[in-house]
Amino acid sequence: MTEETEPTRLLAMGEPAGRRLLATTVLGSGLGFLDGTIANVALPHIGDDLHADLAGLQWVVNGYTLALASLILVGGSLGDRLGRKRVYGWGIAGFAVASALVALSPTIELLVLARVLQGVAAALLTPGSLAMLQASFRKEDRMRAVGAWTGTLGIATAAGPVVGGWLVGIDWRIAFWINPPIAAVVLWLLRSAPESRDQAASHRLDWWAVLLAPVSLAGVTWALTSWPDSGASPTTVGALAVGVLAGMTFVVVELRTRHPMVPPRLFASRDFSVINIVTLFVYAALTGALLFLAIFLQVSAGWTPLEAGAATVPISVLMFFLASRFGSLATRFGARPLMVCGAAVLTVGFAWLALAPDDPSYIGQILPGVLVMGLGLSILVAPLTGAVLAAVPDGQSGLASGVNNAVSRTAGLIAVAVLPLLTGLSGTAYRDGIAVGHSYRASMWWCAGLVLAGGLLAAVGLRRTSATTADVN
Repeated sequence: MTEETEPTRLLAMGEPAGRRLLATTVLGSGLGFLDGTIANVALPHIGDDLHADLAGLQWVVNGYTLALASLILVGGSLGDRLGRKRVYGWGIAGFAVASALVALSPTIELLVLARVLQGVAAALLTPGSLAMLQASFRKEDRMRAVGAWTGTLGIATAAGPVVGGWLVGIDWRIAFWINPPIAAVVLWLLRSAPESRDQAASHRLDWWAVLLAPVSLAGVTWALTSWPDSGASPTTVGALAVGVLAGMTFVVVELRTRHPMVPPRLFASRDFSVINIVTLFVYAALTGALLFLAIFLQVSAGWTPLEAGAATVPISVLMFFLASRFGSLATRFGARPLMVCGAAVLTVGFAWLALAPDDPSYIGQILPGVLVMGLGLSILVAPLTGAVLAAVPDGQSGLASGVNNAVSRTAGLIAVAVLPLLTGLSGTAYRDGIAVGHSYRASMWWCAGLVLAGGLLAAVGLRRTSATTADVN
């Protein structure tokens, strides 16, 4: 049992303080979403400007994701210990500085390093947003708040491809300069946000886990990224072995240490375990699909960055209007039926996009798949997010959010590393429209299969009445 320090008065969705808190968390989380969409659209231009090969471009994405995935649990734990508002503010400020460094990078190596720093900052801010909502709103308003958070983030996700695509068409560096002013607004709004922390949380940090998590992910990711060009070389195999060994050691350490970064007891909840596996499948598919779609539309179809970015805007629009509604339905009927339905719809969306030719019509061949994707995500994401928080005590909401975010980011990390390997794309082939087209279609079918597997697992693995409001304290 945990003792949670909450605001003096829990907030309601309709009051000004509740709306300000929601705006603060949405804008801050939007930084990461916005940056991710901009990075995807900008990759071909970054490659041309900095003379990078495919592996270098993969690390532009994976350097950020690696730091975020391996340290996000630290961010969630620090928020529970030191105060979620405080740690969230640290992450926002750090993200602004790192974004400026990205924009100033003269080489691909320095750009990747700056992206790693962005990922470190994002690891501090990402779990805090949902944890603040969970700790600050009344229980009857939490799922609505999570749904509103999910839907309103569609604004940032919609703005990213359009604004980012337009700016990338001028100069890709300009696209990263939009983060510092947004961060300044978030820090100003954050002043009035309530603080919360878990009084029972240990103040000892699990340093072995902090070290082993990034070593494991980095080793595996390096091996998978290098494999298409170097094959089973001693370096590639050695990196894979180090990554796997570090991962196994991480599990052993967490089982034996007194103050683990990832308490094994969290996974005693069947729903928590199943939802995180579903998250792994869904977010691997989503990350891979959006990345390959952005590259395909520019390289194979010959679209401008603005056109390629704008192609996915309907996803964000649908999520803005529908995610909160499906979050409310999850409160009434449970998460399982909506997660299964959402996964099925999302599978259809990926399959539709897989049928696109190298010179697709937007209205006839891209837009229908994008609309189906948006509907599937609207049905799926809010119930998934709310259910994973509800599966643990309120005092561990930051940690639960961190675990789930770590899983989703790790899924994206693996997808970006593995899909080019599975589809035969390597070296400078990302500049060849025919090669990219073949790789794109194969990737979409892989993504469809992953989401289908996630939906089937949710159907058989979740309890029939999976809670969406925490009932364990």
